[in-house]
Amino acid sequence: MKKIALAAVILCGLIAGSNGVLIKYMSSMSAGSIGFFRTFIPALFLLVLLLKREESLWRGNTKKMMLASTINAGRMYLYLIAFIYTSIGNAVVLFYSWPIFTALIGMVYLKEKVSLKHMLLLLTAFLGLVLIYSEKTFSFQDRDFIGMIAAVGAALGYSITVVIFKSESDNYHRNELIFFQNLVGVFVFIPFLFFNFPTIEIPHLGMAVFYAFLIGVVVFSLFFYGLKHLKASTASSLMYMEVVSAIAIGVIFLGESMSMRMVIGGIMILVSSFSLTQMRQ
Repeated sequence: MKKIALAAVILCGLIAGSNGVLIKYMSSMSAGSIGFFRTFIPALFLLVLLLKREESLWRGNTKKMMLASTINAGRMYLYLIAFIYTSIGNAVVLFYSWPIFTALIGMVYLKEKVSLKHMLLLLTAFLGLVLIYSEKTFSFQDRDFIGMIAAVGAALGYSITVVIFKSESDNYHRNELIFFQNLVGVFVFIPFLFFNFPTIEIPHLGMAVFYAFLIGVVVFSLFFYGLKHLKASTASSLMYMEVVSAIAIGVIFLGESMSMRMVIGGIMILVSSFSLTQMRQ
């Protein structure tokens, strides 16, 4: 079971590497409009599946689940703002502080024991990430600064939701976790869609639906499956594979060049991730 869970999270990270490129493609849509599709499509799809079950959605600690859903709506808006306002490099480096936040919060809230070796591997992966993007311009201009602050806020918010959903993973199926994750966001982002809809281009509308299903359903189904069977700190750390995937997508599909720093940083992440899979949970 552990091996399957590890494989699920790694695959999740590899698919999630398309995040930044897909968001950048939807240039005619505001962050709020993208947020609506990103929450509405998964919520609607999973609601149809869950209504076929006889078990009530509103069992267990509903207040905690709704709190996590509310935090996730704010987190998602900040995440989209980060990628829209600043470069992918700035956004990725700052957002990917979230596994570190998750490890620290998990130690306090979930009483998870995080070994020194685990923390060193986590730090190695983060330093690999920094090395990869060290050649990029790290701007503090007004627009970039807003995006960077949003990325840090998104990282903190996401780490909190991961810990909350981990604490309830034994009480809910992963489809239920994803449904609650997106529920509040549907209502929060509706006004943004209303004001932005007349200017949305048709190709971007189709991409929004595809993006919502790929990231909102496929990626998080894999992540929550892994989260159920792994420590929150381990599942979070393995998500650094998203960075390696993002680099590969940039090279293969966008014709981006690969520097020695990117190669070394990618190796640091891969070695850290492989070492994490060999550790006992």
